[in-house]
Amino acid sequence: MKEEFVVQEEYVSGEERNLTVLKTSRFFAGDGFTVYDCKGQLVFRVDSYGPDARDKDELVLMDPQGRCLLTVKRKRPSLHQRWEGFKGERIDGDKALFSMKRTSLIGRSRASVIVEVYDKPGVEYHIEGCFSQRCCKIYNAAKKLMAEIRRKVDSTTSVMLGKEVFSLYVKPGFDGALAMGLVLVLDQINGENYFESGTTESPVHPTTED
Repeated sequence: MKEEFVVQEEYVSGEERNLTVLKTSRFFAGDGFTVYDCKGQLVFRVDSYGPDARDKDELVLMDPQGRCLLTVKRKRPSLHQRWEGFKGERIDGDKALFSMKRTSLIGRSRASVIVEVYDKPGVEYHIEGCFSQRCCKIYNAAKKLMAEIRRKVDSTTSVMLGKEVFSLYVKPGFDGALAMGLVLVLDQINGENYFESGTTESPVHPTTED
């Protein structure tokens, strides 16, 4: 059996991790994120990078102290919205570790996404579901579930929260930094589908359990 692809070893756990992802702006797709563990401790952050489309072509995932863990950059031109991932902070000349793209130009919000890992034959991931509805599953090449994105429910009221707050479940052995990097790209690919009329739920503190 092939080993899973790892970008940052320290974010690989022997137990399933339940992360709460909070979108930090309601004005632009992918404008920023903070990610917390089940104890309310900050795990990852992506600072706001504003409305400039040029800036949105490159996103950096950081740890709580601001250390760059992973950079994802959009390739242009690309009909399938192909993105590439780089370890740490990307500089010109760096070689990408993986690429990520939609598998179809049809059915934009529900089209599946494939993650191809460079220099590791046979290692790839498939993302199925609808990110705009916060309902996605990430499978490896053997069709084993490695991570899942779900709507978050306030356990005290059983109310489903707005889409700016959602859960990211990372299975044992899968890199949490990679999982969150894939979320950043999904948010960009599906960004214009992010808001829907009639969504009035309010976010709660990240320590609230499902």
